[in-house]
Amino acid sequence: MTIYIGNLSWDCEQEDLHSLFAEYGAVKKCSLPLDRETGRKRGFGFVDMASEADEQKAIDDLQDVEWMGRYIRVNKAEPRQPRR
Repeated sequence: MTIYIGNLSWDCEQEDLHSLFAEYGAVKKCSLPLDRETGRKRGFGFVDMASEADEQKAIDDLQDVEWMGRYIRVNKAEPRQPRR
């Protein structure tokens, strides 16, 4: 399962996101997508963790929590939709 984290601070770096979720267990992968045209962060990220139980605990604990000055949204990522 992949976790979607929305409404991230523009100051958030991959290391920050990794550290936040590492409190809940082993993080396998962490990414902050960039805008193709500007190269700027898009305000959301994705985290994959080693254990589904750890992922669910992180989702439950971090949903609507203030982090880095923003209230983040944390939930299971939806499958990517094909571009039209």
